[in-house]
Amino acid sequence: MKNIKLLLLTLLFCGFSYAQVGIGTTTPDPSSMLDVTSDSQGLLVPRMTTAERNAITDPAKSLLIFDTTENTYYFNEGDDVTPNWIPFLSDNERRDNYVLVKSVNDFPAPTSGTITLDQNTLYEINGTITLSNPIELNDAQLLGRDAGEDVLSKASGAVFTGTTGGNIKNLTIEGGGTVFAITGGTSLLFQNCIVSGMASVGTISGVGLYFSNIVNFVGNTTGVTYTNIGNLLLNNQGWASTNAGTYETFTGTFGLIEKVSGFSTVASGNTGIDVSSSPTVGTGVLQGTVFSGGGDYVNGYNPEPYDGYNFSNSWTVNAPGIPRESDDVATGDINLSAAVGSGVETSFSSNNTPKKISGTTTSNNLFRFTKNGDNRITYRGNKTRYFQVAASVSYQGTDDLTLILYIAKNGTVITQTKVYGRAATGFFVSGGILALPIIGTVELNQGDYIEIWAERFSGTGDMNTVSLNLTAR
Repeated sequence: MKNIKLLLLTLLFCGFSYAQVGIGTTTPDPSSMLDVTSDSQGLLVPRMTTAERNAITDPAKSLLIFDTTENTYYFNEGDDVTPNWIPFLSDNERRDNYVLVKSVNDFPAPTSGTITLDQNTLYEINGTITLSNPIELNDAQLLGRDAGEDVLSKASGAVFTGTTGGNIKNLTIEGGGTVFAITGGTSLLFQNCIVSGMASVGTISGVGLYFSNIVNFVGNTTGVTYTNIGNLLLNNQGWASTNAGTYETFTGTFGLIEKVSGFSTVASGNTGIDVSSSPTVGTGVLQGTVFSGGGDYVNGYNPEPYDGYNFSNSWTVNAPGIPRESDDVATGDINLSAAVGSGVETSFSSNNTPKKISGTTTSNNLFRFTKNGDNRITYRGNKTRYFQVAASVSYQGTDDLTLILYIAKNGTVITQTKVYGRAATGFFVSGGILALPIIGTVELNQGDYIEIWAERFSGTGDMNTVSLNLTAR
């Protein structure tokens, strides 16, 4: 009898050691070792202060407690040698002024037809939100977690309107309306977003700072117009060939425009950038944006500042597909070509008195230089720089005439550039043509001009110029 009882106890112990345990249920879930079931009571884990939690000796990995000091659950992510207590926090608990938006009803109720967000509040978009009213950002943050999944959709009218800025990030804007009708604000940030299938990207004006970073534009009927913005920063803007109309238009006055990287694939009949209103720009930078396609890449300043170029002297442009424009590629030329058998006389009243060489000249290649009268080009760039100046003059004179030719800056000869020329007796006949090269390095500030001058060093007679050429680059 004792042996039978011992056998039953052994079987019972073994069965308990390996069986599932159910509390409040006789059929625990097959995947669980412990199944606690109740519709009126919960599971209560140990409660203790932060000090008591930190005093636990060799806590096991995954040990769970409720910290009464912090009023939150903690679990040990470390091990019994190096504990690392991690709090369980929802996004609501992690920050103040947070709203999770799963439907349009999670936004503030519209006032006068506009949804005005609460200032300094983060609104997280979860899923697709279909709007009937525009949003006034009111310096709030409007964020998604995945631009492919978190969407603001509006079939007509503006998505964003008003005179305040804010932060828009990780969203897709779609639906057929207009993205922006912004007319003011200290700063407006638009980052990591997709703009797809809109009637218009819209207008942004009167903003102190607009920063758009990593934005993909796809299938929009027309682009965006920027007007009167203090600092306009456009980084990695991707304009696909499926867009139509003019992608980016700049009007008014800007302290800074900086458009860097990205691409504009411009289909036939469309325009990438329009600056034909000749906006006033303190500093303009267009760097690294790749232009391609069969459309017009740039509708340039009007009138065109320089033949074949698009922008004013305030811009630095280095973008594949369009001409490079910056002070370091400024160039200018002077050309005089008399008819065969004739020349242009430069007369000298005395020896050793330099004067500008006479004659009607043309300039055929001017960039950030202007032609101001004959035998003169003026530097119009913003940056002081050194130019390599190469010139040549062909002239006739009597064989006792010795001339000195110079490059002159602002009406003063640069003596280091002087070259002498004389038709030596017995080598050139009287009235023969002598050609002299002139080479020099000249530092020019904005508004400085250069010319070619000559003086009679010795002999008699005057200079009869047959040709004159100068190039500064």
